Amino acid sequence: MALNPFFLQGSLSEQRLVQDLINEQLKIYGVDVTYIPRKFVRTQDIIREVQSSKFDDNYLIEAYIVNYDGYGGSGDILTKFGMSIRDELTLVISKERFEDFITPFMGQDQDDGIVEYHRPREGDLVYFPLGQRLFEIKFVEHEQPFYQLNKTYVYELKCELFEFEDEVIDTSIPEIDSRVEDKGYITTLSLAGIGTTATATAVMGTGYIRRIYLNDDGSGFTSTPTVAISTSPTGDTASAVAITTSKGGVVSVSEIYMTNAGSGYTTAPSITISGGGGTGAAATCSIETSGNGVIRYQVTGIGSGYAISPGIQIENPIAPVTYPNPAIGLAVYSPSTTGISTIYVIDAGAGYGSTPAVTVQGPPVLTGSGDYLFNEIITGSISGTTARVKSWNALRSVLEISYVAVDDNGRITTTPFTPGESIVGSSSSAIYSLISYDSDDAYDSDKYSENDEIEEAADLLIDFSESNPFGNF
Repeated sequence: MALNPFFLQGSLSEQRLVQDLINEQLKIYGVDVTYIPRKFVRTQDIIREVQSSKFDDNYLIEAYIVNYDGYGGSGDILTKFGMSIRDELTLVISKERFEDFITPFMGQDQDDGIVEYHRPREGDLVYFPLGQRLFEIKFVEHEQPFYQLNKTYVYELKCELFEFEDEVIDTSIPEIDSRVEDKGYITTLSLAGIGTTATATAVMGTGYIRRIYLNDDGSGFTSTPTVAISTSPTGDTASAVAITTSKGGVVSVSEIYMTNAGSGYTTAPSITISGGGGTGAAATCSIETSGNGVIRYQVTGIGSGYAISPGIQIENPIAPVTYPNPAIGLAVYSPSTTGISTIYVIDAGAGYGSTPAVTVQGPPVLTGSGDYLFNEIITGSISGTTARVKSWNALRSVLEISYVAVDDNGRITTTPFTPGESIVGSSSSAIYSLISYDSDDAYDSDKYSENDEIEEAADLLIDFSESNPFGNF
């Protein structure tokens, strides 16, 4: 039997009236909540896994609270990791209001149709101002009440208390962003506002080793070998150190640097390389028996703010020297102090009539400036490591960060920040020199964030750095 023709049974005007009444009721009895859509920063295409997300938009919308007698869910549960709070919240929002004022903006960020954009999405966040808490949408009920006058008018959002997992939350609303300011895995950078240039002087001598030549690099070393140079008959005995390298699993000597070129030698001294568990390394040298050269360097100021060994400029011999040969030095910086620890003699030079001036290249940043901004990206000038700012203490020059740098497989990069490099803010343009990096969790408040301890324990069982940790191929 056909429907009664004297009733419209869901005309546009009837539906419009119901929707307007619902909208008005929500504005009277509801509260303003902030809807925060999830954006996928990185996904794994094989199983469509979301590896990292960010929340940087916000939309204010009125919602009716279904939980009239308090939060739902399991409440507070004591687990082996500590207290777990599992509060739930059910909200009702207007379908028309959402589709008119939120959907058009969300559609601009569509990512290949993995999720629907015309309605609220599971995984998005809702900020509940009465409890000052973030809730994650777990299910969206879009068919209740069930097609009154042939249409649905509201969305019912079933939400659970949001558990932070290093997502980026940057809504530009301090009340919301501060909810997770101290959540997640947070590490610390100690910065220097002022860097200083190292200084050094040259010590002159005659009858010295001009340069050492490595004739055979040897093999099989398990530690750094000792370099012994025969005693000078009348002056300072030369000294040197060996530098080792590993190629194809074989450790050998790559360079020999002098710490003192010696003086008083009339014939080339013998050089013996011994110890370190290896064999076969051999070296010879050339000497200068007339004229002066730079036999060693004295570091008068170690400086600060260096990330790599700086260049050394030694003044050339002054005319009328017939065959001037400038000295060559190599500075070595100390990561612990970000200053210069020593300067090696690579070539003592020849033909100096007076002590040459020694100029050490300055650090990358002599004077720091600016203030880092919450949630901005910072970049290390040498390492290229990037991270996101959690907080900046200008008085203590301490920057708290969370990692955002990942490789092509979605894993956090293992490249550490390098002491002495410049830390540059992408938005603030703040720049300071890094003194040290502490990879330990600054807060250690997350009961699930002990990943480093778990990984170390797991590596004792299976070495996943192997291409096949379960076999020999």
